[in-house]
Amino acid sequence: MFHHQADELKNLCESVLNQAKRDGATAAEADVSESVGQSVQVRKQAVEQIEYQQDKSLDITVYVGQAKGRASTADFSANAVAQTVQAALNIARYTAQDECAGLADAELMAKNIGDTDAYHPWILPTEDAIDLAKSTEAAALAADSRISNSEGASVQTDHYQYVYGNSYGFLAHKQGSRHSVSCSVVAEDESGMQRDYWYDTARAREDLTNAESIGIQAAQRAARRLGARAIPTGNYPVVFDATVSGSLLGHLVGALSGGALYRQASFLTDSLGKMVLASWVNVRELPHLPRALSSTYFDAEGVATHDRTVIDGGTVAGYFLGSYSARKLGMTTTANAGGVHNLHMNHTHAAQADLLREMGSGLLITELMGQGVNSITGDYSRGAAGFWVENGEIAYPVEEITVASRLQDMFLGLQGAANDALKRSANKIGSVWVDKMTVAGQ
Repeated sequence: MFHHQADELKNLCESVLNQAKRDGATAAEADVSESVGQSVQVRKQAVEQIEYQQDKSLDITVYVGQAKGRASTADFSANAVAQTVQAALNIARYTAQDECAGLADAELMAKNIGDTDAYHPWILPTEDAIDLAKSTEAAALAADSRISNSEGASVQTDHYQYVYGNSYGFLAHKQGSRHSVSCSVVAEDESGMQRDYWYDTARAREDLTNAESIGIQAAQRAARRLGARAIPTGNYPVVFDATVSGSLLGHLVGALSGGALYRQASFLTDSLGKMVLASWVNVRELPHLPRALSSTYFDAEGVATHDRTVIDGGTVAGYFLGSYSARKLGMTTTANAGGVHNLHMNHTHAAQADLLREMGSGLLITELMGQGVNSITGDYSRGAAGFWVENGEIAYPVEEITVASRLQDMFLGLQGAANDALKRSANKIGSVWVDKMTVAGQ
């Protein structure tokens, strides 16, 4: 599968670190990675695209005192590697000293690196990939007579491995896989045309949803949008479907992340210990879950990851920090260099239908458009589509609307969450109910 053995990547990483130290670096860290994969796309049962991907990269970061330099190469030859190390050192020598720069603290390095069951190779012959994509699309086209066109179906396999090491002597190898099947179709009737899609992603082939089921789901989602209309402008309760509620969690993560906090470019600056969400909300970070898409025993700086509570009863219990932002804030890294690791939010209701019944009348959002979110003020305004809910039941599809509020008010106004988080998502958050938002329609 891979073109390099794990020991080859480890040896390369060690030699790069040794060379950096010999040539004048006071500290260094390196990341050596390789990925291979295949992507097949069909449309109307004809092959549109076949891609084979093979990438490799060496990234070296050096510190001369507390001046930082970074360089990278895709060429693993001895000469190219030596030039890359020199380029990083040259950058560092012309860079100002920064008292917060440097490796993460040595005592925080991961010592026990367990198995997250992340690597499940899928050796998929191209012809079989084509057949799988065709069957996915065929299931969608046959699922409903109103499906009039297809934007295609695709099957993708990805495998990667990397080694991270630093001048403390930390050296660790990790490999993983990520496979996906997707489909997008167009439905049409006398009211017009609507498109929608569905997909699944998993570490292992056997964890993927059946391909035909993905096609059928795409067709059903497109057909149910037919006859969509706008609704009168007003203030309404809103349920964010599980397919879009993750964006709210993303805004929370962004506002609690070190870079935004130390720059004071977040509406949640100095929020540690303060209630910023409804009192029932708890969010945990669980980085060691088997087969989860963001599991790891060490972050991008080699720091050991741990289960932790980020939101406790609506109160901020922790930020998302790498070593640099932590030092800027006078704090300790939370092992989030490189991102977050499997966030899980609790639920209050068994299903979305229970949320809708309790809400009574309001808006169910299934699609969001645009980027109208201000991370500094919390102002929120995005295009949306979904369904109008009347007496706890979906009444008709809705489109051409804009929903607006402030994230501060939305978070505190959370009324509940359903136990319907998407299997394909690393961060688990189900459909969520916000007490009210301004909806601009007719």
